[in-house]
Amino acid sequence: MADDDKDGERIAKRLARAGLCSRRDAERWILEGRVAVNGQVLTTPAFVVKESDDIVVDGKAVPKAEATRLWRYHKPSGLVTTARDEKGRRTVFEALPSDMPRVVSVGRLDLTSEGLLLLTNDGELARHLELPATAWTRRYRARAFGEVNEAQLAKLANGIEIEGVRYGAIEAVLERRQGANAWILVGLKEGKNREVRKVLEHLGLRVNRLIRVAYGPFQLGKLAEGGVEEVPKRVVQEQLGAFLGLAAPKPKLAPAAPRKSTTAPTYSRPRHVPERTDERPPSRTRPKQRTASRSDDRAPSRDAPKRAPARGDERGPAPSRDGRAPARRDDRGPSRDAPKRAPARGDDRGPAPSRSGPKRAAPRSDDRGAAPSRGPKGGPARSGSGGRGPAPRGSGGGGGGPRGRKNAR
Repeated sequence: MADDDKDGERIAKRLARAGLCSRRDAERWILEGRVAVNGQVLTTPAFVVKESDDIVVDGKAVPKAEATRLWRYHKPSGLVTTARDEKGRRTVFEALPSDMPRVVSVGRLDLTSEGLLLLTNDGELARHLELPATAWTRRYRARAFGEVNEAQLAKLANGIEIEGVRYGAIEAVLERRQGANAWILVGLKEGKNREVRKVLEHLGLRVNRLIRVAYGPFQLGKLAEGGVEEVPKRVVQEQLGAFLGLAAPKPKLAPAAPRKSTTAPTYSRPRHVPERTDERPPSRTRPKQRTASRSDDRAPSRDAPKRAPARGDERGPAPSRDGRAPARRDDRGPSRDAPKRAPARGDDRGPAPSRSGPKRAAPRSDDRGAAPSRGPKGGPARSGSGGRGPAPRGSGGGGGGPRGRKNAR
């Protein structure tokens, strides 16, 4: 097998991706003669393998590389972050659930430290995330005993050198005081061995509790102590896609708007009603208003009482209901409120007979003489000489009645 085969990968990297160990440990295993490929024991880590090759470690076949996975683990105090401990102390991997695959830790936490610990089935990824070049910030909450000098904490942003070891920039802020203790928030990017404890002890503070709350973009959150939870694949792809050689996931698009129907709508009102402005037309439903006084050129109201219209001079006065002619005072019709009396006649026919007086003919002032009285049958009374003299009083002419007046006219 050629070492320069571009389709394969180094054996140490393959073992690390399989989750068996780190790349450094894989190189050590190869030098110890524990690794064989296609039945041949390797003596150098400079060996390229393909996906079809059979790899055996300590007589056991190495499983095919799986997709990269990542877990969050809340490490409790009292566990050692190692695969095997020389002193026989309980390790983190022994405390994991039995259904967990073989994993390696990203970095380490001390025996008495607690909090977030990342686990992965890809040893190469674990090694990558441990390097300071990744520039991921590790954040801690430290409870320390002693007097805190906030000015000294602020100077840690420029870095500090302790016993010949140079530590990079450190973010340190006093969170709160609790009796003789104080809670301090610490953020750093290098993560050297026991870095937080050594730096705070240099400032005269003794750390009695240390909790890691974040590792880069991954947070401890409300994960219970001893709990383990897998990071969603989409988040892994978003945060580690560049290292894994995967394209970033496409952002979720909003759901497409429903297509407009080609059939005619069945509603009668428009879908969108525009906002009303101050210049909108008045509402169709108006409150009922009282009818205003009508002028002469409009029709009278239906509720008004029926009255006879005023008549002009050319039509004459309107006759009364009993057949009598009403009195005329002017060019308008007679008033209904006035008493009914015979109007005075000023024309050439002479005055009209009085209604309240005796039934007799009124004297005439013209040259025709007095009107003859009528007999009982309505005919005129004749005198003995055949002349047209005035009718005597008390004659039964009936000239005062309505029929007589009609004949008289």
